[in-house]
Amino acid sequence: MNLKQLRAFREVMLTGSVSEAARNLYRTQPAISALIANLEEDLSCELFSRRGGRLHPVPEAHYLFEGASDLLSRINTLERNMKSLRDLEQGEISIVSMPGPSVFLVPELIRRFVESRSGVRVNLITRSSPQVLDLMATQQHDVGLADMHSAATPDSALVNHELLHFGCRLCAMRKDDPLANLSEVTVEHLDGKPMAALQSDHESHINTEAAFRKAGCAFSLRFQAQYFIPLFTFVEAGQAYSIVDPLSAEAYRIYRKDNAELAFRPFKPTISFVASIMTPAHRSLSNLAKAFYQSLREEFRRINTETVDAAAAQAELG
Repeated sequence: MNLKQLRAFREVMLTGSVSEAARNLYRTQPAISALIANLEEDLSCELFSRRGGRLHPVPEAHYLFEGASDLLSRINTLERNMKSLRDLEQGEISIVSMPGPSVFLVPELIRRFVESRSGVRVNLITRSSPQVLDLMATQQHDVGLADMHSAATPDSALVNHELLHFGCRLCAMRKDDPLANLSEVTVEHLDGKPMAALQSDHESHINTEAAFRKAGCAFSLRFQAQYFIPLFTFVEAGQAYSIVDPLSAEAYRIYRKDNAELAFRPFKPTISFVASIMTPAHRSLSNLAKAFYQSLREEFRRINTETVDAAAAQAELG
């Protein structure tokens, strides 16, 4: 007994005619008759009595019809679902992200990805960077995003890493600040000015302070936070400046849209900031998760280039 036989049998039962079943299945009448005969032979059971050139179902045929209809319906559903999975229209993605990008940036990138995929479900989990690495190591999540300074040394045995060197290359300030008229902001411009930065043990904080010290300038720290988004509140108030990465600047743009209070200007020297997009090393990703991972990579690379270029262009417009 096979699916071709069952489909031919069901169509004959529905139409009451071999010729009608043949037309509906785009087969010849002899082919349908042969499938029915083979099905009866495989089952060692007569399903139809032949009278007056027509097939008349026997009681056993009605029993088989009920089971075959249920089975074929489930197979059709399975085929549709597999097609949806193949076409990236259905499925689930689990993402674990460090706090900063998970607030505005990653949700916006997810929104764009699922916009035409109503059957896709997404689970976005926010954790500290070390916790992101721990969760990704369990192999239970598809994509992770972490600050590699906080997440310690990459463990390639459990997690695949793609390191992204963003660098803190932008200075955030109010749009009406005099420094917003500059094409590029340097350490000397910020000498003694109030600063907002990540926590004192973070690599970007340490390197920013070192850059000020090397230039003989005063690093006047006023505000600290775990990630940059909360610091923009103080910068908007004109209470501080902040040296930030392109991802944080893009997150602010998404958050504020047309009501931005801040300007971002290229900053020199570049302060080291490395992030990683992670995938599990011992579990294959679904086609859907692979597509999202590729989309995330491309978006982050675009942001890393275009955000700084846009800041430079805006500075030239003055």
